[in-house]
Amino acid sequence: MLVLLNDPSFVEFIGDRGVRSLEDAVQYLRNGALASYATHGFGLYLVVRDADGTPLGICGLVQRVGLDDADIGFAFLPEFRGQGYAAEAAGAVVVHAHHDLGLTRLAAICSPGNDRSIHLLEKLGLRFSRSLQFSAEASIVLLYDRDL
Repeated sequence: MLVLLNDPSFVEFIGDRGVRSLEDAVQYLRNGALASYATHGFGLYLVVRDADGTPLGICGLVQRVGLDDADIGFAFLPEFRGQGYAAEAAGAVVVHAHHDLGLTRLAAICSPGNDRSIHLLEKLGLRFSRSLQFSAEASIVLLYDRDL
């Protein structure tokens, strides 16, 4: 998580989470994914390569303040991008959201210009809905969504 959260592409397209130490990363997980599991029954999941257990990135669901639907998100370490891992993991999360969690709609937010993520969202059947801004200080993001 520490390496992923400080990857230049993560910072550019997702944001700087201010995680600079292992201790910060542990707190980030406690306050984010682990808290989400307890509150919503879902969160971000670690994605590992089956063959050898190598951590590749994260993929899962987030319930954001300001969005009615769960938001699918993903981020992978640079050396594992462009190899189909994100598509495989995100596809599994879509199935999990519908079949296991009973969700009927799914959303995703994406930074303008993040063409690889936009392509994957469209491959998953999500379609552009509108641009939005969560606060006056926040950057504009693109909202994608779909029925499940």
